[in-house]
Amino acid sequence: MGYIAGTLVAFILLGLAALSGFSRDRSFHATLLMVVASYYVLFAAMAGSISAMVVESAIATAFLLAAVAGFRRWHWLIVVGLAAHGVFDFVLHPLVTNPGMPAWWPAFCGTFDIAAAACIALLLSTRHRRA
Repeated sequence: MGYIAGTLVAFILLGLAALSGFSRDRSFHATLLMVVASYYVLFAAMAGSISAMVVESAIATAFLLAAVAGFRRWHWLIVVGLAAHGVFDFVLHPLVTNPGMPAWWPAFCGTFDIAAAACIALLLSTRHRRA
C-alpha cells in the first residue's frame, strides 16, 4: 500500500504544483527535497533517540546541500537528489536504526521520491525543449 500511496501522492502534489504555477518558482522543488530529507530526523526526534537523530541529521545534510546547490546552480541536481533519496529509502535506510520511523515509511517515501523526481525531470525537459 505504501508504494501505491507514495506514487499517487507524488503525482497529485507535482501535478497540482505544475497547474497552480508553484513549480515555476525555482525554490519549490528544492524545498520539496529539503522537506523529504527532514522526515527521518523528525521520526528520530519523536522516538527520543539521540543516536538516530545524529545519524539521520548527517544523512539529511547531504540532501539539504544537494537542494541548495540545485537551487543555486543546476536544477537537475534536485532531480538527482530526489531519486537518490528514493534509492536510499529502499537500499540503505534499512541499515539505519530509527525507532520512530513507521514500518511502511520507506516504501511510501521511496516511491514518492522516485515518482517526484520523474515528474520534475519531465517538467524540466519540457521547459528545456520550449526554451
